[in-house]
Amino acid sequence: MELVDFEGWSCARIVSGEIEALVTLDVGPRIIRLGLVGGPNLLHVKDSTLGAKGLSGYHGYGGHRLWVAPEVLEMTYAPDNEPVEVVDSWFVTSGLDPYGLRKSMRVTGLGGGVFEVTHRLEATRETPAVAAWALTVMTTGGECWFPGPDFIAHSEKVLPAGPLALWHYTNFADPRWTFESRGFRLRQTGEESPQKLGAWVQQGWAAYAVEGVVFAKRFPTDEGLYPDGGVNFETFTRHDMLEVETLGVLAPMAAGETREHVERWRVGALDSLSWESLGAFVEF
Repeated sequence: MELVDFEGWSCARIVSGEIEALVTLDVGPRIIRLGLVGGPNLLHVKDSTLGAKGLSGYHGYGGHRLWVAPEVLEMTYAPDNEPVEVVDSWFVTSGLDPYGLRKSMRVTGLGGGVFEVTHRLEATRETPAVAAWALTVMTTGGECWFPGPDFIAHSEKVLPAGPLALWHYTNFADPRWTFESRGFRLRQTGEESPQKLGAWVQQGWAAYAVEGVVFAKRFPTDEGLYPDGGVNFETFTRHDMLEVETLGVLAPMAAGETREHVERWRVGALDSLSWESLGAFVEF
């Protein structure tokens, strides 16, 4: 494992082709940088806590992190301010969250700009219903794309294809949204008011495109109960970032139980953006 410095944090560096991912070791774990070697960071990093160590309380450092759904203040926002343990290629939180869960991530470079990111929850005692919640916080100026249900004529299918989850501040009249026959798009701008939407994405992919570079992730569509009204994908934006979020199955955990949630990522250039070009890009 190669160790590098990122703005005062010691990080593990994982490389896939020409793309690098840096995982914080002083706090987190967070994937704090993702991008072309020597190129810009595709991930949002919060300036006010850049390189900070030994803080108290929860801090949104930025980058990619593992949370726990449903969103409960004292549980979801468990601090990750302590140094990370590295155990057999797993990046492990130093302590337990209020539900007795230990969180860890493993990041594997698969070549060609593709990574496998495995998120693990380990229960040290019985928990209520929880789900892994993987959030990737992207830099500004891009657009999130995620597909809607495949078209099936009313004469062939009368039952619903899947749910949408709305928040009290979701506003479909906001110009950052684009609704198309193939799916949904949400642009990141300087607008301060937040927007959020959740969906069941049966295709199991979403993408964020910024300045000719695409970050795509693939995620599970397993059967089972999911958080927030039954969705496996959510996106959230405000003036300084946009989140590409996936969720796992919602269920209680027994003491000693381990649960994993696996995403596959790809980063690469794409000359033109369309549902067709993105559909080909995410075949990895």
